[in-house]
Amino acid sequence: MRIFALVFSLFAAPVAAHEFWIEPLEYQVPAETTLEANIVNGQEFAGAKLAYLPQRFVNFVLFAGDASARVEGRPGDTPALQQNPVAEGLNIAAYQANNATVDYENWEKFQNFIDHKDFGDVLSLHEGRGLSVNGFKEVYSRHAKTLFGVGNSAGADRRVGLETEIVALTNPYTDDVSGGFSVQVYYRNDVRADTQVEVFEKAPNGLVAISLHRTNSDGIATFPVRPGYRYMADAVVLREPSAALAERTGAVWETLWANLTFAVPE
Repeated sequence: MRIFALVFSLFAAPVAAHEFWIEPLEYQVPAETTLEANIVNGQEFAGAKLAYLPQRFVNFVLFAGDASARVEGRPGDTPALQQNPVAEGLNIAAYQANNATVDYENWEKFQNFIDHKDFGDVLSLHEGRGLSVNGFKEVYSRHAKTLFGVGNSAGADRRVGLETEIVALTNPYTDDVSGGFSVQVYYRNDVRADTQVEVFEKAPNGLVAISLHRTNSDGIATFPVRPGYRYMADAVVLREPSAALAERTGAVWETLWANLTFAVPE
């Protein structure tokens, strides 16, 4: 496993990318307690809390084992998730946002994003398609998950059907994490080998450190975690949009953002 040495605090210069995640008010709760979580858009594990608005998402679902339940709320609810657990044990909340677009006036800002997410020589592909480096559009979608420990917190994360998805191979609430925390990254039905995973670590005092990791040939990345800290893992797919999506949105590139949040108990 290659781990990049760059580690940033909250006071480091911000990067171009913005994350989107599910952030529980409490990651571990008693079996009879309502699950509560915010939908957040921002960067470096801080951002704006978004209300429950059905027009903003494709799916919002809770899973536990083989059981599942749609997240039901009232428009405007904050936190966006306020629902009973599906069952005692590990509960997974998954959210797929509707597509949105962003405009780029010139190539520089897009190149900063490409470099940050380590996509390689996209400029050659862009120019090879006969596209202008000025005045173009990207369409993007968000595929976020979080892990709740309910009651005994027993169980395992699993694929829940997101087009791109990060699956925890470690249960942070019951497993020994002294050897690190492992995730597996998927795009459709395939694992994503040699893919960058960005990990955000939030300390109890709110300071955030960021580290970059890469998946192995099985799409697995392992990174160190610490008791009492909260974590977010992020991985992004860059692709050409389908002809239908390009015609509908005017976008020439498409990104799909996979995100996973969890906490490690004291």
